[in-house]
Amino acid sequence: MHLIVSPEDAGRRLDQFLAARLPDVSRSQIQRLIRAGSVRLNAGHLKPGLIVGAGLRVDVDMPRPVPAAPAPESIPLKILYDDEDIVVVDKPAGMVVHPAAGHKSGTLVNALLHHVRGLSGIGGAERPGIVHRLDRGTSGVMIVAKHDRAHRELARQFHDREVEKEYVALVWGRVRAGERLDQPIGRDRRHRQKMSSRSARARPAVTFITGAETYRGVSLARIRLGTGRTHQIRVHLSEHGHPVVGDALYGGVRSKAPAHLASAAALGRPFLHAARLSLAHPVTRTPMTFEAPLPPDLADVLKTLRQSKG
Repeated sequence: MHLIVSPEDAGRRLDQFLAARLPDVSRSQIQRLIRAGSVRLNAGHLKPGLIVGAGLRVDVDMPRPVPAAPAPESIPLKILYDDEDIVVVDKPAGMVVHPAAGHKSGTLVNALLHHVRGLSGIGGAERPGIVHRLDRGTSGVMIVAKHDRAHRELARQFHDREVEKEYVALVWGRVRAGERLDQPIGRDRRHRQKMSSRSARARPAVTFITGAETYRGVSLARIRLGTGRTHQIRVHLSEHGHPVVGDALYGGVRSKAPAHLASAAALGRPFLHAARLSLAHPVTRTPMTFEAPLPPDLADVLKTLRQSKG
């Protein structure tokens, strides 16, 4: 594909120019093509933010389309609530929410397609019904839209911060109820898999510690989110000096721990659980609250801690 920059397009960013000329390709896809070397021109090193000039020739190698629709899979799924508009599930730890690179199957979407009839299409073929996400290692409550009207209203509530989300996290050290963590968060400049307050493009993020149950060396914290940034709780607690127990990415793994913390130190995933979700039903507007109990792996750690405390 060969594109010539017109005088009217001169002065635009390269990714903006391509987005205008390739309306069926998303901006994120265009940026990936540029970074992958699939866009070429005679202006040297390419970046999405490159400013293009009139008469410049832009060559684009578009990959062949690959069917994106995930396949239904008979994966066990705990459904907390189900009606004609929404379904609420208790996502297990270790499950990726939707297909992505390296995770084309075994996701929550694959399970939903098997268990639920009808999901909204706003999220695209790979993310039917998905309005919000939980990290792979995080368990707990998730709400899914069954049609586009419900999806749009749920998305609005999340965007306008009308959804109340409460998490439970076991963290190293002692935290206090009433603490507010508000460092901005963005992609880490050195480690692309991590988020950080040191990002050049950090966005505002607010986390509230609403309750704390302290033990020797750790605290069980109840957390409410004021915003919904990627890895927000894990980043804020880590940078506050209290990483989530079991969180290898953000410093929560301890190779040596006292005997009473052995079960916590041996945990194979972050001790982070989405315990409660409160919002208005997207169609009836009825206030609703959904809760998911701690899964067995986290409940066992907490039981051991309470026994040692006693």
